[in-house]
Amino acid sequence: MNDLYSRHRQVLPDWLALYYDEPIEITHGEGRHVWDSAGNKYLDFFGGILTTMTAHALPEVTKAVAEQAGRIVHSSTLYLNRPMVELAERIAQVSGIPDARVFFTTSGTEANDTALLLATAHRRSNTVLAMRNSYHGRSFSTVGITGNRSWSPTSLSPLQTLYVHGGVRTRGPFAELDDRAFIDACVADLKDVLGHIRPPAALIAEPVQGVGGFTSPPDGLYAAFREVLEEHGILWIADEVQTGWGRTGEHFWGWQAHARSGPPDLVTFAKGIGNGASIGGVIARAEIMNCLDANSISTFGGTQLTMAAGLANLNYLLEHDLQGNARRVGGLLIERLRAVAAQLPGVREVRGRGLMLGVELVRPGTDEADPRAASAVLEAAREGGLLIGKGGGHNTSALRIAPPLSLTVAEAEEGAAILERALRTTY
Repeated sequence: MNDLYSRHRQVLPDWLALYYDEPIEITHGEGRHVWDSAGNKYLDFFGGILTTMTAHALPEVTKAVAEQAGRIVHSSTLYLNRPMVELAERIAQVSGIPDARVFFTTSGTEANDTALLLATAHRRSNTVLAMRNSYHGRSFSTVGITGNRSWSPTSLSPLQTLYVHGGVRTRGPFAELDDRAFIDACVADLKDVLGHIRPPAALIAEPVQGVGGFTSPPDGLYAAFREVLEEHGILWIADEVQTGWGRTGEHFWGWQAHARSGPPDLVTFAKGIGNGASIGGVIARAEIMNCLDANSISTFGGTQLTMAAGLANLNYLLEHDLQGNARRVGGLLIERLRAVAAQLPGVREVRGRGLMLGVELVRPGTDEADPRAASAVLEAAREGGLLIGKGGGHNTSALRIAPPLSLTVAEAEEGAAILERALRTTY
């Protein structure tokens, strides 16, 4: 392992983040477990950053990939592609967007990049509204709309970005307000911003902020925003790269917690739909998707191999009601973690919904983020046989918990027990 780490450092960028003081190589997985090259077994509560959505080595997906690989792997979008059409039909059907069109990419970054292209072209504006504490990818344009300094290496951007309040409920100037007053204050902030500028192209927002530490506003905030946006003709882009496909349990899409005013104009997705295969995409009303007046293709977006994986994965998720499982098992898990947190002065908040949970850590006796403790808990959890993630706003001090949606009650209890020991070791 030390040899592989040395080789990694010789040929890959210094800024390519690795977890753990002694990074691990994951060699194989099955169900909700993975193994490293030293033979250690781990319960996986992060799924390759919310990407292994159903299960590791899911037979239905691996069979579909193998069978497709035996026929043809790739042909590009210049040719008719049956798996791509079939997956697009299923996604359009479950999207909630009328007259939906689907464009496939290879990642969430590229999906958000495409949504920004569509919105700015449709609206003839390069101004974009984004949420504070947000993350939308690593490309030049998506870094430019990311409201999280830790993941934004440059202030240069092809877009003019303005950040509004609302993505973080329990911090910031409106934190002490009740939910209704919080929403009213955020809407007032949005109106104030719009009063000073020419109408922007779109608001892009994660229903639950992923890299930001699994924070979210009160239900209904984006519906209230939507009423203001529509007065100005501004589009709403829901970044569902981490929240989509039933992960939050209560809803299939994160935006549905804010559905009073109907679906977004555009939805971006990626990560879990491929269960590890590189799939991203944009769903939009036909008038928006078709607004481009130049030719375009995607060499690798919608390639047959990944489409076969995505279709098999989506079918499995729907047929086995993994959204319902996320709601039931996630509900048990969050209550278990909140009971533990009540006994530990360093845990500020346990938040989230479904199988998308965050545990925010602070220095005991203060409200200050504690990234050192987050790293220590991450290490202790790994030593105990559990893989989790971390994130957060000003400092990376929130633990991120997002297991495959097929997690069992017994596995949830096992993971919670390991995490409890890791927290008690740290505090």
